Amino acid sequence: MGKEQDLARGILEHVGGIENVERITHCMTRVRMTMRDDQIIQLDDLKKVPGVLGVVEDSTLQVIVGPGIVNKVAAEIAAISGVTLGEIIPLNADPQLGEGALSNKDEVSRIAAENKAAYKKRNNTPIKNFFKTIANIFIPLVPAFVSAGLLAGITSVIGNMMTAEIISGDGWVQFNMILNVIKSGLFSYMAIFVGINAAREFGASPSLGGLIGGATLLTGVKPELPITNLFTGEPLIAGQGGIIGVVLAVWILALIEKRLHRIIPNSIDLIVTSFLSVVSTGIITIFLIMPFAGFVAENLLILVNWILEVGGAFSGFILGGIWLVMVMLGLHHIMTPIHIELITSTGMTALLPILAMAGAGQVGAALALWVRCRRNKPLINIIKGALPVGMLGIGEPLIYGVTLPLGRPFVTACVGGAFGGAVIGFFGNVGAIAIGASGLEMLLLIADGKWWIYLLGLVTAYIFGFICTYFFGVPKEAREPKEA
Repeated sequence: MGKEQDLARGILEHVGGIENVERITHCMTRVRMTMRDDQIIQLDDLKKVPGVLGVVEDSTLQVIVGPGIVNKVAAEIAAISGVTLGEIIPLNADPQLGEGALSNKDEVSRIAAENKAAYKKRNNTPIKNFFKTIANIFIPLVPAFVSAGLLAGITSVIGNMMTAEIISGDGWVQFNMILNVIKSGLFSYMAIFVGINAAREFGASPSLGGLIGGATLLTGVKPELPITNLFTGEPLIAGQGGIIGVVLAVWILALIEKRLHRIIPNSIDLIVTSFLSVVSTGIITIFLIMPFAGFVAENLLILVNWILEVGGAFSGFILGGIWLVMVMLGLHHIMTPIHIELITSTGMTALLPILAMAGAGQVGAALALWVRCRRNKPLINIIKGALPVGMLGIGEPLIYGVTLPLGRPFVTACVGGAFGGAVIGFFGNVGAIAIGASGLEMLLLIADGKWWIYLLGLVTAYIFGFICTYFFGVPKEAREPKEA
């Protein structure tokens, strides 16, 4: 049996078996499970399962296992359940875990319903549900963000090299054009991807969500015959309102479609409901949502630029210092639509390079722990595994496997990130042309040749994370000799 299977079964053993799992998904580092009964989860034992780096309790149970392995573990759990990832697992799913599974299905159903209702009342606040929704819409797009972002960086480098006549020839021109075509598959049709995912999250038909997202692109509208913005009298711009408008439009689509499903006879439901939902939502989107969301997006851009221009190094220090806490709480995905709006409006996001400094502070802290705690073999082994991906911007293995369990190194890592953010904020106008990549990878994505400022920020965060941890952040017990 492979380690992924062992880890999957070890997780299920301490969450009440497969029958206590309602749905299974994952992001870049976390296996996310919607639980039926949170009371029977053996949280302390779950954290001790080999391969589990940490656990976050929210509206979903999030088990951090690290990049690469997470999709295999989630797929293994889904295979045990008999359904595909993201689907609702029936309560009578065939448990393949023996003793770890629940047996009395009727009793489990009753208890689960009672406990789930109490859990929702206690923890499912509007803010938490909003964060969960944003995450569920954008997490599935992360692999595409990473791939398209790196392609954008590579094409930019090739373009600069051709301009500087370092390389030349039709072959390079053709190759660069091909990479641009692949990259544009995401950035040109982002609204459609977001529309599909938003529809899944809100309970609308995914194809209709994609159709509404595509409508915001105003395909077929001619410059000489534009659609007029009812509020300003100016021509409506394709993509106006960005993904903020798409998410809002698809939410309205879901409300209309669900209502129509209840009142339209079954014999004509497929045709009539789909048609009326799309037409009514499309008209609302073009004449109301796009102008409104465009106004919101424009002023959001003004606000972000004002914060960075006025605050400078101070704003960078604060943003770089608090970002690890946001990641720890699983709230970091709330920034994804903001980054996308900034890129759409200005060609880059000036927030992302500052926030990336938090991960660099962790790298510095981990290096200091490696030096000071070299006789603690279990800790060193974790650092060895988590450090490479940490340098590439995936910070959760370091957070949950190294710094957060020890306490003080997490704080000193935040301080390192704060100083790195201050450097970026001091210079200003340092932006990334795409999202998804972080750490050293983001060097390829920095706009306007300012990669050296970003690198200076990284090095600053490494150094301050190392110094602060080395002198103030190493607990005594972490330095004690331990065998692996």
